[in-house]
Amino acid sequence: MFNINAILERTKGDRWIWLIIIMLSLISIMAVYSATGTIANKKGISVERYLLFKHVIFVFLGIGMIYISHLLDYKYYAGISKILMIITLPLLLYTLVFGGQINGAARWVQVPVIGLTFQTSDLAKLALITFLARMLTKKQENIKDVKNAFLPIMGSVCVVFILIALANLSTALMLFGVSILLLIIGRISIKQILVVCAGGVVLLMFVIFLGPRRETYKSRINAFMHPELQHSDKTYQSDHSKIALATGGLFGKGPGNSTERNFLPHPYSDFIFAIIIEEYGTVGGLAIVVLYLVLLYRCVRIVTRSPKAFGALLAAGLSFSLTIQAFANMAVAVGLGPVTGVPLPLVSMGGTSMIFTSIAFGIILSVSRDVEEHSSNKQEKVIVGEIPAMA
Repeated sequence: MFNINAILERTKGDRWIWLIIIMLSLISIMAVYSATGTIANKKGISVERYLLFKHVIFVFLGIGMIYISHLLDYKYYAGISKILMIITLPLLLYTLVFGGQINGAARWVQVPVIGLTFQTSDLAKLALITFLARMLTKKQENIKDVKNAFLPIMGSVCVVFILIALANLSTALMLFGVSILLLIIGRISIKQILVVCAGGVVLLMFVIFLGPRRETYKSRINAFMHPELQHSDKTYQSDHSKIALATGGLFGKGPGNSTERNFLPHPYSDFIFAIIIEEYGTVGGLAIVVLYLVLLYRCVRIVTRSPKAFGALLAAGLSFSLTIQAFANMAVAVGLGPVTGVPLPLVSMGGTSMIFTSIAFGIILSVSRDVEEHSSNKQEKVIVGEIPAMA
């Protein structure tokens, strides 16, 4: 029998992160409900039916994944990371060759039998971050060794980067940035990190100027740098996003009153932040920003208090990945960056994105749970040690 009290008693980890998860999930349901109105009408079905089967189920499934993954001791993810990397690399290669095309890029693969599609880069992010955390922890004793530590770590980063970048450059760049931050935290020498960055720049130039999507990348960069010189179809998305921001004002038009959802190609995913500001105003947009900043602060607190290197690196990598992605999405919506196509974590509509984001949150909470238990045990030892002295 379903027992909510028993579940709450077993729910551990940072309470502020749990609160942020609930709040972002509720915001997601309201924002996606409004943003999917137009596409639901085009499909000839009600918004409620479309939302129920396309989003609400995944929101609750995501919360369930957070709960399950936070109960598992985070140390087990070290072993899981090896399996994930073994699966991820050939899967990324398969996606490049046989994956479904979205805007000219092969990003999706279909799961046999059930027919569900998922974006392999979501799995790759989780796999690489957990694998890097494991490798950096395992190699701490000889972390300056180029052959035994630096080359295996750099190799994994570069291979995943190039496989993702050929189809999804924005996701690859964010993942590369998170990897560099992990290398810094993991005590890789600055000289070696500069080598990694130089290698990353070479790979980036290869993708932009010689890759299969070079024209798309050049077009997006030119549209961002010189919008006044572009044809209207090149800046269509960013123009309508700016209209949504301008008409939203301080307090917005109110829930469900967005007009730009009828013009933006992906108002429920890539540009959902613009729809939120249009309907809830600058105040609503700032509330989202504050939630992600509080999330980052709470995660950094977990990192600094974690008694084990693997837990600290794992929480740091995943939290940086989530917050960098969030601010990249919001930056695009407000015109501070070129169009990228990355969703807003836990808010944008998207099945696989929601699931893998939820697993990342669950792993962070698993580390937080370990921090709490360690602090509790430490306090108990201190109290027990003081009893004889008091007597």
